[in-house]
Amino acid sequence: MRALPASVLAVCGLIASACGGTGSGGAAAGQAAPATAVQQQAPAQRQATAKDGASESKPLDGKVVVIDPGHNGGNRRDPAAVNRKVNVLTKWKPCDTTGTATNNGYSEAAFTWDVSTRLAKILKSRGATVKLTRDSNDGVGPCITERAAIGNKANADAAISVHADGSAPGNRGFHVIIPKKINGPVDKVVGKSDRLGLAVRDAFAKGTGLPYSTYIGRDALSYRNDLGGLNLSTVPKIFIESGNMRNAVEAAKFQDPKFRQRIAVALANGLQHYLEA
Repeated sequence: MRALPASVLAVCGLIASACGGTGSGGAAAGQAAPATAVQQQAPAQRQATAKDGASESKPLDGKVVVIDPGHNGGNRRDPAAVNRKVNVLTKWKPCDTTGTATNNGYSEAAFTWDVSTRLAKILKSRGATVKLTRDSNDGVGPCITERAAIGNKANADAAISVHADGSAPGNRGFHVIIPKKINGPVDKVVGKSDRLGLAVRDAFAKGTGLPYSTYIGRDALSYRNDLGGLNLSTVPKIFIESGNMRNAVEAAKFQDPKFRQRIAVALANGLQHYLEA
């Protein structure tokens, strides 16, 4: 597994270094120059001053990331809307779906919304401009075609669709879904999407401790040409299936806010690794 750069190991942004220098002019020969206002501050104050400095750079300054929280909490209320068929170039598929849930009812839509908002906060703290494809977990949709269009319109440097799977209870592990060439819009970013997928896979495994999927793909990578969110993307994009919500062990982890934070940090680290390469 490729080592992550030191900059991505921070849980939520980088620690700003203290700033300041020697005084200029006016000091008599043999005398130390007077301390600047920043130097006279306590370490904690100097750190705050550095953080407030307009010239401070962050690792993801200038980068645009689109986060797509899978499904939506209100999808179940409007089956006609989510079942409407849309063209994803290789086939016609429902506009969206309700997603899966744990055996005790914790929905995939709630999980993806929570992880995505945590991820957005971390990425913003590292300097990125972040856009989400939905603004709450109580609406319907948007369609998979619209989700792709949001990333395209933003001219995102990277886009990620956050999901969790609903497989047989004995199946375990996460996998990353990467687009294949289809003689369509995504073809030009398949190579970049592959590199993005590898970076996220490595960071996710390292940060969460979850195993590679035991039932889909190879080495936690699955290449597909039937997903509208990928087929219609003109920017580097992947899906992350964070694990199996029907597996008791993984379901318990997904319902733990601290573990969802670990997932968000791992995803942020993977995205940053790709964006800094």
